[in-house]
Amino acid sequence: MKALVLIGGFGTRLRPVTYTVPKQLIPIAGKPMLYHVFDLFPPELEEVVLATGYKADQIAEYVRTHPGRWPIRTVPEAEPLGTGGGMKNAGDGMSDPFLLFNSDVIASVDVDAMVREHLRHGGVGSMALFEVEDVRPYGVADLTPEDRIIRFVEKPEPEAAPSHWINAGIALWSRRVLDGIPPGRAVSFEREIVPGLLAEGVYGFRLRGYWDDAGSPDRLLNAQRLLFDAGRGGKGGVPAGAFGSGPVAVMPGARAPGASFGKYVTLGPGATVEAGAHVENSILMDGVHVERGATISNSLLGPKVRVRSGHRVAAQVVGEGVEV
Repeated sequence: MKALVLIGGFGTRLRPVTYTVPKQLIPIAGKPMLYHVFDLFPPELEEVVLATGYKADQIAEYVRTHPGRWPIRTVPEAEPLGTGGGMKNAGDGMSDPFLLFNSDVIASVDVDAMVREHLRHGGVGSMALFEVEDVRPYGVADLTPEDRIIRFVEKPEPEAAPSHWINAGIALWSRRVLDGIPPGRAVSFEREIVPGLLAEGVYGFRLRGYWDDAGSPDRLLNAQRLLFDAGRGGKGGVPAGAFGSGPVAVMPGARAPGASFGKYVTLGPGATVEAGAHVENSILMDGVHVERGATISNSLLGPKVRVRSGHRVAAQVVGEGVEV
C-alpha cells in the first residue's frame, strides 16, 4: 500500500511565519507537523507520495535530508490544483486501495483497523470521521446505521447538521477514483468528486481518540497539547539546567539554562532561552533567542526571532528574523 499526502494551501492563518516556512515544517511537540502525520502510517508502506504546492522545493529538501521509514517522493504542482487536482497530479502508480491524508491532521487513528473495515465493506472508499460539538467549519456526514455515508453537508448551521461527525482528512480510496478526476485544472475532491462516489459505497470510520487540524495559531497550539498529552512529544520534562513543569520538547542544539517553563513548549533547533526568562504553551522555532526576564506565552515565534530582555509576548505569531 502507498500513502498520498496532500500538502496544499498557503498557510495563510499562520502568517507571517508561513511567508518563509511552509506550515507542514513548523515544529510541534518536537518535530515538524508533517512528521507527526508520518507517525500514523503502518511500517509496511511501500511508498509515501507528497502532493506539494506552496514552497515545494523547501519541503522536498527537508524530506531528502530527514528521511522517514519509507521511500518518500514529492510531486510538485505548477499552479494550485485543489485537493482533487493535487491527487490527480501525484496519483500515478498509486496502490489499490491507497491511503489519503491531509498534511495538517493531528490525530489518533488505527490505520490497520481502518483498512480491515474498508475491505469488509467492499466500497469504493472509507473516510475517517471525528465527532465535534461545533460543526459549522466542517463538512458533516449524513450516515446510515451501518455507517454508510449518504451525503455531506458543508459548513451547516448546527440545527441543519445531519450529525456531529465531520470529515477528518484521513481516508482510504480505490485507485479508480483517480480516473474520475479531470486533469489539468483545479478540482475540489470533496465537492466535485465525492458526491458522485457515494452511490458506489463510501463508509465512515469513526475516530474515538483525539483529532485536530493545525491550521490556525490556536489549533496549532491545541494540536501540540494533544500530542504531549498522548506521549508523542518526547520525554517531556524541562531542558537541562531549567526549572518548571514542562513538558518541553528540546530539539537539537536548543538550550535554556536558568530559564523556567510551563506546560507544552517546543524549543526548535538552536533556540536559546536565557536565565530568568519564562516560556509556556508556545513554539519557538530554530534559532529563536529569548533574552533575560522575557516572557513568552501562547505564541508561535518564527526562525531567528529575538525577544528583548524583559519583553512580554502573549498570543502572537511573529515572523522570521523579527526583534520584539
